[in-house]
Amino acid sequence: MSGTASQHTDVDGVNGGVGLTALLVAAARAIETYRHDSLAQDVHAEHFVRAAPACEHWPVRIEQVPDGDADPLWGRFARYFGLRTRTLDDFLLRSVGTGARQVVLLGAGLDTRAFRLDLPSDCVVFEIDRAGVLAFKQQVLTDVSAAPKVTRVPVPVDLRADWVGALTTSGFDPAVPSVWLAEGLLFYLPGPAETYLIDTVDMLTTAGSALAFEAKLEKDLLAYRDSAIYTATRERIGIDLLHLFDKGPRPDSAGDLTAKGWSTAMHTPFDFTRLHGRGPLPEPNDALEGNRWVFAHRPRP
Repeated sequence: MSGTASQHTDVDGVNGGVGLTALLVAAARAIETYRHDSLAQDVHAEHFVRAAPACEHWPVRIEQVPDGDADPLWGRFARYFGLRTRTLDDFLLRSVGTGARQVVLLGAGLDTRAFRLDLPSDCVVFEIDRAGVLAFKQQVLTDVSAAPKVTRVPVPVDLRADWVGALTTSGFDPAVPSVWLAEGLLFYLPGPAETYLIDTVDMLTTAGSALAFEAKLEKDLLAYRDSAIYTATRERIGIDLLHLFDKGPRPDSAGDLTAKGWSTAMHTPFDFTRLHGRGPLPEPNDALEGNRWVFAHRPRP
């Protein structure tokens, strides 16, 4: 890699704020990739980590972590992100297996599903995120000569702006079944913005479409400020997740979708830990206990 990627970042890129969390997740995917019992493979993840000055010293293999899986950040939290990656990979592959031919990644970050998953050749992946994040991502992928397996369409727009216009202008067709992923996104948005996003996905989808997103159900996020995961993330790599999360009341998006005729299922991450036999399990003062993964389908007639 040429090392030029860091020159293409800006204040809207990955070196601060929510953008930096994309690098945290990339580091977690890199660690997951090299585990002997890996749940997900992403050979590009470590290149993102090494290209950004903010995290070039972060581990990309569990062997580089002194306490290994006992480490709350690079052990437990990273395994959580690996589990989430696998769960949403499976959801996406099932959705295209039943006919969805458009994939929309909301707040795509450093997602590489267009490069690493075996999607149908006629599938189109739309990646929506801020221009700085997508520019950094593209530079790193170009530096390692990575090529997507399907048509990939970056859509550089802030989700607080007119992302619908940007998406449709980029070729998205509401008449074609689509699958949408909002991975680690909604709790950064104000409640009304989440409601708008969910309503808009409903408006833009036809029968046979699907949506997966992550929600948090805690009544008081700050009650978990001293949890091992949040403390380690804040003190060791300078990401204060509780500062980044929106503190306002959260809408019941799963309930809203059900009311609109979608079928919805809500799970805890621990459900998938038990399914795969690896991943985080509940512990005291657990910052993950309020996390929920929601899977919604717009049924065919």
